[in-house]
Amino acid sequence: MNEVEGGSAALRLFGLHKVFGEYTAVDHAELTVAAGSFYGLVGPNGAGKTTALSMAVGLLRPDEGRSEVFGVDVWDDPLAARKLMGVLPDGLALPERLTGRELLTYLGQLRGLDPATVAERAAELLEVMELAGDAERTLVVDYSTGMRKKIGLATALLHAPRLLVLDEPFEAVDPVSAATIKRILNRFVAGGGSVLLSSHVMALVEQLCDTVAVMAKGRVVVEGPLDVVRGGSSLEDTFVELVGVKVGGGEGLSWLAS
Repeated sequence: MNEVEGGSAALRLFGLHKVFGEYTAVDHAELTVAAGSFYGLVGPNGAGKTTALSMAVGLLRPDEGRSEVFGVDVWDDPLAARKLMGVLPDGLALPERLTGRELLTYLGQLRGLDPATVAERAAELLEVMELAGDAERTLVVDYSTGMRKKIGLATALLHAPRLLVLDEPFEAVDPVSAATIKRILNRFVAGGGSVLLSSHVMALVEQLCDTVAVMAKGRVVVEGPLDVVRGGSSLEDTFVELVGVKVGGGEGLSWLAS
């Protein structure tokens, strides 16, 4: 049994570290996403989530540390690692003068999939993402935010990865599109896949994830099963306590009172 087949972790970060000038964005971060888990990464703005995920998937080279996908080092063997994972970065830029079907066909060909497989998978993904019919003939430039998130997820799923790494996949997404994405992600995990997603929405993480990590000031301050991390409180209350921030809004603004 090779390392990819026998590895128990879908993703492992070992001491990832990144500095921009005098600012430490990620400070020797470590986490482990077990195979078959739905893993949520939460943290305040500026915590280093996006930087950490970018290093984890090979989009940004770390100053120190390494990332492994099913035992494959992302930086030592990037082609093998990228075959195992699908990535949806925050603010993903897409070729905008293509339709959804043209985009999936183009990316499938870049990945070396045979034309018949690309056509079959593209048709199924467009149908499941509710992007078939009239939407299928719409250029990406004219997509709504929800449609962009769904076609971005479709591109991440096209090559049948074993791990999805999603940075804020529900941000600015309408409830209908969000429900579609949730169903697809739950099906993916139920079928043996693994998901790592970052989100600011604690209720969403509590609804979807079985494992959670809280990141603050570039470090993973706690990681574990959802119920263990939140204890007897809500994840939001636990998050505020762990991050050590003061919740404002109760003072001042007297002129708003009637």
